[in-house]
Amino acid sequence: MPKENLDDFDRKILAALQADARLSNVDLAEKVGLSPSPCLRRVKRLEEDGYIRGYRAVLDRRKLGLGLTVYVDIKVEKHSAENAASHQRMLEAIPEVVSAHMVSGEADFFAEVVVPDLAAYEELLTQRLLSLPMVKDIRSNFVIRAIKTDGALPLAHLAEV
Repeated sequence: MPKENLDDFDRKILAALQADARLSNVDLAEKVGLSPSPCLRRVKRLEEDGYIRGYRAVLDRRKLGLGLTVYVDIKVEKHSAENAASHQRMLEAIPEVVSAHMVSGEADFFAEVVVPDLAAYEELLTQRLLSLPMVKDIRSNFVIRAIKTDGALPLAHLAEV
């Protein structure tokens, strides 16, 4: 639940920036129905309040030679806060891990790995992932085709009260 309600202009700004973060302030203001100065103030407030965490370019993995995406379930042997923190730090340190989550269910951690090919994944798996301390089991799920990636967050629940 957001800490404060966002009004319709804020939601429109967030939606527009999710679709195209390179919009100029003038274009963004026009798109959301504000004049440029109030629009810029709102964007700055959304940034300061942490609703907008940053801006980045979304790169084409295949064009960059990163043709294989693998979703990896990692199960560990001993559960403790210290072990969880240790695994978190280790996953954060592996550049090929582009997202990682502590989860409930069959696995303890879920990681999205991006590598050039199967040989690169085999090396990552055998040299780094399987060597993580207390790893009990690793299951690899290979992406055949990406259906939806980098989707915008749903903002409908942020309606004014």
